[in-house]
Amino acid sequence: MRGFEIVKGYEDKGINLPVRKTAKAAAYDIEAAEDTIIPSFHLGVKPTLIPTGLKAYCADDEFFILCNRSSGPKKGLVMANSIGIVDADYYGNESNDGHFFFQYFNCLDHDIEIKKGDVIGQVIFMKYLTIDNDEATGVRTGGFGSTDK
Repeated sequence: MRGFEIVKGYEDKGINLPVRKTAKAAAYDIEAAEDTIIPSFHLGVKPTLIPTGLKAYCADDEFFILCNRSSGPKKGLVMANSIGIVDADYYGNESNDGHFFFQYFNCLDHDIEIKKGDVIGQVIFMKYLTIDNDEATGVRTGGFGSTDK
């Protein structure tokens, strides 16, 4: 019904599938798929996308949330979009196979180095509700940011 898979192009890169660390944890810990440098924030700098090498599948009435770790801000990491919401139809899309990324700003006065395998965030799966007269019929035609069009 829901789970994680490795995206195309990362099959031989030693990607670990996410796990919950305790029996009562709500979230799955997500690791960086590659070494990444996050530059110190200044005006005009764009958020840094950290690849996970993962895609996630869930039921049609579910989505998953990308969340910062509680230790993230202490380490200078602030998610550019506060949280990320990833819809069920993002899975396996044509443009990127459903590969989800975390996007961060670095609030420290020096660059932050993320190493492959560092836990960079968490994923929580959720159900959602629709209103009585909802008639959405659109079909996803792309990957990251495609519903902005």
